[in-house]
Amino acid sequence: MKNFWSSFVKTTDDKQQLNKPIYALAPMAGITDSAFRQICKEFGADVVYSEMASATALVYNPKKTLEMLRFSEAERPYVVQLFGSQPKYFEIATKLITKKNPKSEIRNLKSEIPDGIDINFGCPVKKIIKQGAGSVLMQDLKLSREVIKSVIENTDLPVSIKLRSRVKNVDCLKFLDYMSDLDIKAVMIHGRSLAQGFSGEIDVKIIKKARNYFNGIILANGGINSYDDAVQILDQTEADGVGIARGALGKPWIFKALRTGQSIERSAKPIFKIALKHAELAKKLQGKQGIIEMRKHLCWYVHGLPGACEMRRKLVQVKTIKDIEKILK
Repeated sequence: MKNFWSSFVKTTDDKQQLNKPIYALAPMAGITDSAFRQICKEFGADVVYSEMASATALVYNPKKTLEMLRFSEAERPYVVQLFGSQPKYFEIATKLITKKNPKSEIRNLKSEIPDGIDINFGCPVKKIIKQGAGSVLMQDLKLSREVIKSVIENTDLPVSIKLRSRVKNVDCLKFLDYMSDLDIKAVMIHGRSLAQGFSGEIDVKIIKKARNYFNGIILANGGINSYDDAVQILDQTEADGVGIARGALGKPWIFKALRTGQSIERSAKPIFKIALKHAELAKKLQGKQGIIEMRKHLCWYVHGLPGACEMRRKLVQVKTIKDIEKILK
C-alpha cells in the first residue's frame, strides 16, 4: 500500500523538498473522534489521527474498539494510533486493523483500512503508564523495539511513532538512534518531557537535533495555539510540520489560520455555527452518545465568550440538538 507520507515530498533536480508544512491533528484520547476529525479536515488539516486505541482491547474486545476507530473517506489520510506494551497484542491488533486476520469477514474492504498506524510512546496519563504503555514504554528501548517491529512486520501500511522529548534517562534522540534501522516513516515529537506533562517550555533544540537521527517526516508537537506559535516552532525546529492537539480544542479552524496567517479569534455567531454543525455530525455518527461526547467540545467552543460561564453550566447538561440550539441562540 502506498506510503501517504511520501505525497508531502516532491523531488526537484534530484533533491527532495517538502511541498508545504504538514498540519496534523494530533491524537487525543476521548477527543479526536470521527466527528471532530471531519470538522478539522474541513478547515485544512492535512493528516488526522484517531483517539488512542488499546492494542489489548483489540485482542479481547475488538468490536467496541473497532467501532471507535471507524472513519469516513473524507478523513483521509487517517492514521490509527495504538498504545500498549505487549508486542504480541500489537501484532494481532495490526493484523485486525489492516484486515490481514483470516477470520475477518471484511478483510478485503479497502475502504475500511486506514492510511497508517502510529504507536504511542508519549502519553503521560497515569492510567496508561500503569499499564507499562505510553511514555513509560519509551524508557524500555528493547521492548519498544519489539513493539515497533511487531507492527511493521504485520502491515504494509506506513508506520509512525509519537514520542516525548525525554522520559527520565531516555531522550528522543537516544530512542531514534536505537530504532534507526527500522522502517519508521514519521515521528511526532512532543517537545516536553514526561515530567513536564502538558505544560512548560518546549525543547525546540532536541526536536531540531532529531534530524541527525531520523530521515523520515518529523512533526513538532506541543504548545501550538496560534499562527505565530506554529511559525516559531517550525523555524526553530526545522521540522516538516506540526501536530496540533489542545490548540484545536474549541478552535478547529486553527488549521485554516495556520495556512493563511489569520487570527485564531472569532466572534460568537460563526463559532456557534461551527459548534452546531459539529454537534449535528456527532449526533449522526453516534446518536445520543454523540451529544454526550459533544458536551466537552461545546464548553471549549464558548470559552472566552461573553456569558461563557453560564453557557457552560447549561451545555454540560444538554441531551438533544434542540437543547444546544436553545442555549447558543
